Amino acid sequence: MAPRNESRNDTAACPACGQPFTPAGRRRWCSDKCRQAAWRHRHPAPAATAAALPPPRQPTRETTIYQCPDCQERYLGQQRCDDCGTFCHRIGPGGPCPHCDEPVAIHDLINDPQPGRTPAAGVSVDQQKRDHHDRS
Repeated sequence: MAPRNESRNDTAACPACGQPFTPAGRRRWCSDKCRQAAWRHRHPAPAATAAALPPPRQPTRETTIYQCPDCQERYLGQQRCDDCGTFCHRIGPGGPCPHCDEPVAIHDLINDPQPGRTPAAGVSVDQQKRDHHDRS
């Protein structure tokens, strides 16, 4: 085997900063700082996407209207009927009516019912609103 020529003075330019350095072994960069900078340049951080956003929050129980299946009484944020003691069905988000303070769901106030949904056994939404305010 031929002896290595240790007297050689090979220098190379760092690909990141351009500074001359003496490579040792398989070294390509003059410092760890330049090596890390080159890796970060080759692997940029991913851009923020819509998938990174959290899903929209579900309505909380305090703003949800519940209705007793037995006596049809409505409650705001209360899942159990005070009179019957049965668990209520979730109607949807809502709040107290500003006129009578009765619990009113948002979908009760919308004029157009959703396609495929019949409001309260064929009664129009406008009729439901009139009945709600007539009761109070």
